[in-house]
Amino acid sequence: MSVRVGVAVMAALLALYIGFVAQRAWLLLTAHEPIAIALGAALVVLPLVAAWALGRELWFGVRAERLGRRLESEGGLPDDEVAVRPSGRVIRADADAVFPAYRMDVEAHPDDWRAWYRLGLAYDAAGDRRRAREAVRSAIRLEGAQRRGQAG
Repeated sequence: MSVRVGVAVMAALLALYIGFVAQRAWLLLTAHEPIAIALGAALVVLPLVAAWALGRELWFGVRAERLGRRLESEGGLPDDEVAVRPSGRVIRADADAVFPAYRMDVEAHPDDWRAWYRLGLAYDAAGDRRRAREAVRSAIRLEGAQRRGQAG
């Protein structure tokens, strides 16, 4: 639940930032000076990019959480015994030890979203957030294709 609170706080702060930048952009656009208008036009782009990025990340989080809940309900979440620090973070050596099994599962079943999601969890436990997100994005894409294939 604390992750959701953190995401909500960050989203609210970004929305506040977007509002302030949009206000400044409007003030500059209505200043009737060429340089101010140019700066105002440039500032219009920033809130649009920020809003797009915020929406994209929130949508990724919603879809990833949905897949995680589905995998949990199926009993498919990893149940490896790994040591954790008092903070709750996995000890990297333990994560590295179980990682090859998840990598091999993806290699054996490249079209299985469950394997990709578990690989994303393994990457995350190992501290590689970029690859974790890529793996979870693959899981989301594969699960969506599977769902569309069943509907069609």
